[in-house]
Amino acid sequence: MKKIFWVLFILLSISIGLYPISYLVLTTDHGVLINRELYNIPVWRWMFFQHVALGGIAMLSGFTQFSKKLRARNLKLHRLFGKIYLVAVLLSGAAGFYVALNTYGGVPAQLGFVGLAISWLVTTFMAYWRIRNKEIDAHERWMIKSYALTWAAVTLRIYLPTFEHLLNMNFNESYQIIAWLCWVPNLIVAELIILQKRRPRVMA
Repeated sequence: MKKIFWVLFILLSISIGLYPISYLVLTTDHGVLINRELYNIPVWRWMFFQHVALGGIAMLSGFTQFSKKLRARNLKLHRLFGKIYLVAVLLSGAAGFYVALNTYGGVPAQLGFVGLAISWLVTTFMAYWRIRNKEIDAHERWMIKSYALTWAAVTLRIYLPTFEHLLNMNFNESYQIIAWLCWVPNLIVAELIILQKRRPRVMA
């Protein structure tokens, strides 16, 4: 069961990490870019592409940080991917904050995505700060939280078609809910994982 979970985790991380490529090979009027009013604003367009492109890099580099084999066999590579992840999150998160202030769904959706952007930046910075102080266990806990927020890109793309096609909700209404649903439960799951890792093992 654990192996199935990890395979699914890696496959989804890679597929969504590569998702920004779709904006290069497909027309730009798919996904959230169907709103031409926002797309025609140069600053918003630039920030959007910065957010999704570097978010994809964060997704791809981030899941490697949880590989114990990589850390054991090649610590330098682990650190390199960690640095790539840090820079990608900082730049993507900053752009995401701007995009969130001008997103669809009105104030409820804007507040939800602003909360996500701030939480993503804070948890990632805390992970970096902890490892700088050689607090490895604390660093791992903050990385779990940070990557749980990175995974909002995955849960967002699961919820959108579910709400629109299965629940028959219009885009704006569903977006107001998903703006919170895509990341708050992820943090709860992250906390549960951290609690599980802290729980002492009982020898049979």
